[in-house]
Amino acid sequence: MPIPTDKKHNLEILISTTKKNNLDFIENIFFENNQHNFPIVIVNQSGKINGSDKKNIRIINSDTKGLSKSRNLAIKNSSKKYCLLADDDIIYKSGFYEIIEDAFEENLNSDVITFMMVDESGKHFKKYPNIIKHNYKSIRSVNSVVIAFKRESIIKNNIQFDALFGLGATFNTGEEYIFLRNCIQKKLTVLFYPKIILQHKSISSGKLAFKDKNIFARAAIFYKFYGYLSYLKLVHHIYLLKKKNMIRWKQVFNKFTVGLDGIKKFKSL
Repeated sequence: MPIPTDKKHNLEILISTTKKNNLDFIENIFFENNQHNFPIVIVNQSGKINGSDKKNIRIINSDTKGLSKSRNLAIKNSSKKYCLLADDDIIYKSGFYEIIEDAFEENLNSDVITFMMVDESGKHFKKYPNIIKHNYKSIRSVNSVVIAFKRESIIKNNIQFDALFGLGATFNTGEEYIFLRNCIQKKLTVLFYPKIILQHKSISSGKLAFKDKNIFARAAIFYKFYGYLSYLKLVHHIYLLKKKNMIRWKQVFNKFTVGLDGIKKFKSL
């Protein structure tokens, strides 16, 4: 089914933020664009914004905790054909909205499309895959803020962000991987569209794989999808961290123990 010609109201931006009492942060996000052109849903956790005089912005103040819960609340309250996930620390590049529209128009059978982003210096945020259709391996490096999707596909298949994962949750990372993996498992078409849509600061949890909290979460993800094979997955993960010189030999045992704790914690929930 062709996308309606009135595209400006076809894609909704779902922004997750915390502890805000006004909309000043919006200005920076849309620094290179006219924010009044885009439908926006803001989920503001642990804060209160007293409404908006901007007709294109809807605000949901919530006392829930955790990024995944925020994402789920935004999706539940979205109303447009397509949705784009967002955080409060990004800057959309000029023309980003049209890029996303074009991606879905060129790929009418797609359910989810991921894009590219750059850091403050304009360099690619990471090494992006040379693929068109995502697989279990390629989705490992996808950041949530470059994920857009057909709302109906997500709602119809009852796909949500796992509230145990993500910032503010028991396991602080991995929520976008789980979300995309669930999409693939439900036979949705998940594509990569190699165009830049935003800028993000270079420091990200995705680049801190050696940190204990990230190993703790990664091990839990291993168990969630692989059961007892997760122990072998953990060994391989620690090996790769050492191979990439992200940890030292004397840290190997401690890092492995952290991973075991992550598996134990997940099994207890």
